[in-house]
Amino acid sequence: MEPILEEKMTQPNVSISEKYFIENYQQLEEKVHQLAVEKGWWEQDRNDGEAIALMHSELSEALEALRKGNPPDSKLPEFSSVEVELADVIIRIMDMSANRKWRVSEALVAKHLFNKSRPHKHGGKKF
Repeated sequence: MEPILEEKMTQPNVSISEKYFIENYQQLEEKVHQLAVEKGWWEQDRNDGEAIALMHSELSEALEALRKGNPPDSKLPEFSSVEVELADVIIRIMDMSANRKWRVSEALVAKHLFNKSRPHKHGGKKF
């Protein structure tokens, strides 16, 4: 993975810690995707709807875990069920974005920087 260079960044005012986050995220994203490929999940290309539905299913599992009181996860008991399900959502996002060559880590930092400029509750939204 090529390091993030100043001239490649599309968002001005990105801090050094945000640049490191982007670089480290992209490295982990590539590892996550490569593991999914090795485990056979990309023997055929997935359509975008299927990949997003899988992310949604992980969010639904996190909601169900909360309904059950958020017990320790059955496979990783040092973490709560919600923590593991939310990690699964991120893994699914990383897998898809690596496959599609999408710059989600950069978009995440850019969106965070944009949100800093927004008014309280984005101008009056209830939720």
